[in-house]
Amino acid sequence: MILDLPPFRPRFPWWGGDLQTLANFIRPPRKDLAPHTSERLTVDLRDGTGDRLACTLNQPSVPAEGKPLTILVHGLTGSQESSYMISMARCLLDAGERVLRLNLRGAGPSRATCGGQYYAGRSQDLRALLANLPAELKADGVRVVGYSLGAAMLLKYLGEEGEAAPLLAAAAVCAPIDLSATCRRMLERRNFIYHRHLLGMMKIEATAPGAQLQESERSAILGSRTIWEYDEVFIAPRHGFAGAEDYYERCKPVRFMGGIRVPTLVLGALDDPWIPGALYSGYDWAANKALMPLLPLWGGHVGFHGSGSRLPWSAQAVARFFEARYACPKQASLRT
Repeated sequence: MILDLPPFRPRFPWWGGDLQTLANFIRPPRKDLAPHTSERLTVDLRDGTGDRLACTLNQPSVPAEGKPLTILVHGLTGSQESSYMISMARCLLDAGERVLRLNLRGAGPSRATCGGQYYAGRSQDLRALLANLPAELKADGVRVVGYSLGAAMLLKYLGEEGEAAPLLAAAAVCAPIDLSATCRRMLERRNFIYHRHLLGMMKIEATAPGAQLQESERSAILGSRTIWEYDEVFIAPRHGFAGAEDYYERCKPVRFMGGIRVPTLVLGALDDPWIPGALYSGYDWAANKALMPLLPLWGGHVGFHGSGSRLPWSAQAVARFFEARYACPKQASLRT
């Protein structure tokens, strides 16, 4: 399989990892996906909690026959409306493919239908989603694209399932493959503004109307001074971990990536201000032929705003990877 894609070159004025990252907020894409249509879909997780994931199913205006459904999974404090979700959806819809934009448990519109809260290791929610989707949506196969925290969840799920994973292909964009190292990076002084923004959004999301919380949990969330502390006093005890570091160690994707058997594109920028590039460059990619790394020097965190197109380079890469897998399903090599 040949992925015919030009090398990533940053587009003016988004020079450097920080501006590439901030561009998603400074100049987001338009959220109107017309002429394509959309409908709300809720999927019961059937895990005894009563939680139902809210999704938006987008149908292309000119459908291409026999193409798989692609599920998009957002990152921390994101939702179906995140800029990267909209850009990827537009790319696939324009090619005639159906897209399901997922809101994780407690995120975006799922807050109204879920009392619980997502976290990076909650791969069982992906498993339940895939099992409980209407059969007609899965008839031509399913692919999944995860971003940041959603990408970490996806890699963990794929490793747990191995050959049993019911997916044709997958893509993980800017996955924090080591959760503890990523948290330490976020706590660095240079990331103070990012950290303050994310922590504030996490508190709002976790305590929004619909969240089922004990008063002690609500106080712990609102009193957290760092993301590590939020995980230490809320996520870890709520989900059976001994503490934040136990959660990070047991759920980090690198523990599971050796078991992945679904062809998976792993895309990350080595100048990502949130995720240490050494995590990617130091991983033994050759040990698992199912994993196909694409690691440009630049791109920021879920940025990839490149020259020559307003569509993020990451969306082009994922679309071409999926198309190449569709055309050459038995081959597994990558060239850029």
